[in-house]
Amino acid sequence: MLIEETEYMGKPMLSLKNDENDRFPFSFGLAKAKKVLGAIEEIKKFVEKHDPNLTSASEVK
Repeated sequence: MLIEETEYMGKPMLSLKNDENDRFPFSFGLAKAKKVLGAIEEIKKFVEKHDPNLTSASEVK
């Protein structure tokens, strides 16, 4: 996983990529980052519930 801090229209963004050639990165700004942080435990539970290959969300790469 590659994580880059970028900018869009003068605002900070994070871009998450599987690798350097990822054509469709997951990008978001500060407002969405705050929402994710506020729901991080629920997101972990969601991943654990719906990914049968994981024993815990801490294994997510």
